[in-house]
Amino acid sequence: QLQLVESGGGLVQPGGSLRLSCTASGLRLDAYVMTWFRQVPGKEREGVSCISSSGGGTNYADSVKGRFTISRDNATVYLQMNSLKPEDTAIYFCAARGGRYCGYYGMDYWGKGTLVTVSS
Repeated sequence: QLQLVESGGGLVQPGGSLRLSCTASGLRLDAYVMTWFRQVPGKEREGVSCISSSGGGTNYADSVKGRFTISRDNATVYLQMNSLKPEDTAIYFCAARGGRYCGYYGMDYWGKGTLVTVSS
């Protein structure tokens, strides 16, 4: 059983930066595509970014391209968020899917989320 724990959320001013981390335990992370989603209460969950199991392929939602960067090592996936905007405010979830290539579907495991609030 793969367990995912997010951290790094918090309150930041517009234009600021945060780095989210998703630490995995229980199984080898390099067998999984890793994905960040976000959700605002009352709205649908949105795929933000994903990274292939090898780390060689990444994808970003149009709303975060050029501002967010996803990366991974053996046990952790990171989301570096720069130039944050109020509309980035959401709960951010980490998720894993067995396989090789990016895609915002068919997640096998989810974390519980970390809250990011962008406000002055």
